[in-house]
Amino acid sequence: MAYEKGNRNSGDSDRGNSEYVEKVVSINRCAKVVKGGRRFSFSALVITGDRNGSIGIGFGKANEVSDAIKKASEASRRRFQKIELRDSTIPHEIIGSFGGGRVLLKPAGPGTGIIAGGGVRPVCEAAGIKDIIAKNLGSKNATNVVKATISALLALRTREQLFSARGKKLAEKKAL
Repeated sequence: MAYEKGNRNSGDSDRGNSEYVEKVVSINRCAKVVKGGRRFSFSALVITGDRNGSIGIGFGKANEVSDAIKKASEASRRRFQKIELRDSTIPHEIIGSFGGGRVLLKPAGPGTGIIAGGGVRPVCEAAGIKDIIAKNLGSKNATNVVKATISALLALRTREQLFSARGKKLAEKKAL
């Protein structure tokens, strides 16, 4: 389940950079048993995006939840990567994998919305993808699903990029 940071309705961060959206994908609690009892530490996975094709992922650990989220947020802002979009969807179908996580991403027509669950939905929302169909094929682990989704999005290529890599020219469309 993804939690938006900042205003509940807009999903934008309140920290001055309102052009970025931060989404907390998961928070894990770890217990260490010591002489006096249990010591808890927390880890957080945060996605940051500009809703215009740039996205970053961050992972932070701390003894308090708020500190873990802050560390993850800063890490995600340092690791921004650009993805290729076509209008409000992706250029072609692709499968991404990371560890045990595998994700199938398919382009969808305008008005379809984001049909995805788990860690795929916050990644697509932060990246600015409005129409997509996704299916989680492997692990349900949030970290692996998010990283598999990002690896798939980074592997996307537009028609122009493929033609230029092959040394061909894109045929221009002629009006009737």
